[in-house]
Amino acid sequence: MSSAETTHAPFDPAVLFKTAFLAVVAIFVLVPLLATLLGGFKSLGELRVNPFGWPAHWEWQNYADILFSGRYWQLLRNSLIISTLTVTLTLITASMAAFTFAHVKFYGSSMLLSYLTLGLLFPAATAVLPLFIKVRDLGLLDTYFGVALPQVAFSLAMSVLLLRRFFKDIPHELLEAALVDGCSYIKFFRYVTLPLSRPILATVGTITFVNSWNAYLLPLVMLNTDALYPWPLGIMIYQGEYSSEWHLILAFITLTILPTIILFLLAQKHIVAGLTAGAVKG
Repeated sequence: MSSAETTHAPFDPAVLFKTAFLAVVAIFVLVPLLATLLGGFKSLGELRVNPFGWPAHWEWQNYADILFSGRYWQLLRNSLIISTLTVTLTLITASMAAFTFAHVKFYGSSMLLSYLTLGLLFPAATAVLPLFIKVRDLGLLDTYFGVALPQVAFSLAMSVLLLRRFFKDIPHELLEAALVDGCSYIKFFRYVTLPLSRPILATVGTITFVNSWNAYLLPLVMLNTDALYPWPLGIMIYQGEYSSEWHLILAFITLTILPTIILFLLAQKHIVAGLTAGAVKG
């Protein structure tokens, strides 16, 4: 009796604005990465006359020379060791502290959490001198731990805040039932909280790893031996040796930032889940 009516969604200018804004942001992020990647495939002469276009002749040897050099893998190993130490220690200490602030009530907990939050206000550059003196007194200069431990300290504030918010969203009834059944706080943390918190743990771990991987100031101050340099310091030496060979420098940069890009893409799903957890209640 009545024909099917075709309905169209009303035009929403806000959606168009958001899409356009995200497209502009994506262009600003992707164009430098793409230019760096393609620049490594060019000769020096072509890079000077065609810095942003596609290579006329693909110079695969630029990347091959770096991949088959021992220095690249040494820098990658040093960065991996420092970043792994930083992530492991940060997750262990921050998760235990966040669980305590989320579920254990004790005198001064709010004040202690506020004091910890103040760490977000102070960048690492403001504490370089006292950090150097303390690391020297501990005998950790020119070691991996001399770089990793200060990075853990500066990562704790943000990590505890993110983990605490997630832990508080875990139903309190689970904790009460576990305590009634004789489960301790430690067992509840180990067997219930941590398995349920994989998204936020992946989020904090990825953010900490990327920050540690790209750190420059602390390794520069704490390390004196070239054999212990991570890639940000190694690329400084590499650029000094090949100051005019920008195509090789771009290839080197591409290969050193590639692990963090791959890690972020693999953990993207967990990062989004961890950051948005608890944002909507209902």
